[in-house]
Amino acid sequence: MRLTLSFEAPCRVAVREEPLAAPAAGQVAVETLVSAISPGTEMLVYRGQVPAGMPVDAAIPSLAGGFAFPLAYGYAAVGRVVELGDGVAPEWRDRLVFAFHPHASHFLAAPDDLFPVPEGLAPEAAALLPNAETAVNFLMDGQPIVGERVVVFGQGVVGLLTTALLARMPLASLLTVDRHPLRRQRSVDFGAHAALDPEAPGALDGLSASADLTYELSGSPAALEQAIAATGFGGRVVIGSWYGDKRVSLDLGGAFHRSRIQLVSSQVSTIAPRFSARWSKDRRLEAAWRLLAELPLDGLVTHRFAFTEAPAAYELLDRRPEEAVQVVLTYRSQGSRSSSA
Repeated sequence: MRLTLSFEAPCRVAVREEPLAAPAAGQVAVETLVSAISPGTEMLVYRGQVPAGMPVDAAIPSLAGGFAFPLAYGYAAVGRVVELGDGVAPEWRDRLVFAFHPHASHFLAAPDDLFPVPEGLAPEAAALLPNAETAVNFLMDGQPIVGERVVVFGQGVVGLLTTALLARMPLASLLTVDRHPLRRQRSVDFGAHAALDPEAPGALDGLSASADLTYELSGSPAALEQAIAATGFGGRVVIGSWYGDKRVSLDLGGAFHRSRIQLVSSQVSTIAPRFSARWSKDRRLEAAWRLLAELPLDGLVTHRFAFTEAPAAYELLDRRPEEAVQVVLTYRSQGSRSSSA
């Protein structure tokens, strides 16, 4: 038997028990150790804010189909191969692997859909691979230049990893914007020169038309207009947020019309055409693995929930997001939840 997570209806998830079939020829069985909850995409699913009829992810076999309740979802599982089907090379047995797979205690997969975790990388760190790949993609699409002034709106996990990458560059300034004090502090720890609260009176006044490059990663439609206002003539705004079915209202009839600002849509499922001659998903993932091995990731995982307590994990992210950065589900122990914040 195995346990699976199901999004049943808006703001309702359930953990269910179901049979686990033996691996077919060319498959392996993986026992999950940890999986990471995406506080962006998964919360849109949890709240029922995904546009009707939109496919989940045609590029990932385990996420085929459309967004409709009930739905198995999630895409950041790390586990160990425990059983091999006929025809699978024996060296796969006991291998620690990452998979873009919905939350479940066990799952079947073809070896080609698994990513061996590099030696020495902890399972929790490996579960951040999709976030790290997204951060790499944001830098590729934004193409920051030496000496530029950069602002990042949104310091969730992806925003923090993007900030950490940008902090490695010789920028003139690196500012971040987030509503939550915990995330602002993590942002400074990761190398931001300053972290601003957008709700504090006058906090963003000094940003007006000052940035060469701005990232909007908050998931809040209102932040996009703030990001555009912070960007100077000829600057770039990289939009990495997915707003789901939330509408975005922008004032493009004033200064924007003459600003020559570029609005860049950035999403990790594909490689930008200008890079596709030399870059592939595999090459970008290699860069993401290196990032996870090199960065100090302490403080990103703030909460750990036993898989059977998954409903409480989503409730935390939905109702008290100021308390959390990255929430993970653990599978070996079904004890009480803990916090490392």
